[in-house]
Amino acid sequence: MTALPNDLPIVERDVVRLVVRDDQDRILLFHTREFGAPELGVWWELPGGGIDPGETVVDTALRELQEETGIVATADQVGSPTWRRTAAFRHRAARHLQHEVVCQVRLSGPGPDIDESGRFDDEKEDYFGFRWWPIAEVVASEELFYPRNLPGLLTGFLAGEEIDEPFELWS
Repeated sequence: MTALPNDLPIVERDVVRLVVRDDQDRILLFHTREFGAPELGVWWELPGGGIDPGETVVDTALRELQEETGIVATADQVGSPTWRRTAAFRHRAARHLQHEVVCQVRLSGPGPDIDESGRFDDEKEDYFGFRWWPIAEVVASEELFYPRNLPGLLTGFLAGEEIDEPFELWS
């Protein structure tokens, strides 16, 4: 793994990220920014969050999906965590080191509007929009994403490939 910059306190945690896919082959991405680092600009990010003590990957996926989007799903809609990665980034005066797994969540209908009422205050500040992206548009996009390699890995992930992504120093 690349050495972490020694610039901020490190917060390490295990995380579940979600590729939420609707029946029109679109995925949900949040438009986000980091107020403490405006030089990073804005990017599109997969929903997700930290695994709480005692939670399984599926428990976390369902809780985070409901908290961040208002979408209620069931365990049978959550796929296996076939994409594994570790990433580091600056956020709120800390360097986050995250060991992430990525799961697909399949919705049975079109992607709904997002209900932000379950979000934490910092999420309400960081996420300023959302979009249901057609998969082909993500793959072809020149936009900035987190994970940065989302366009290159998305098709294989959705086809069921096992992905062990190299360490990503995001910021």
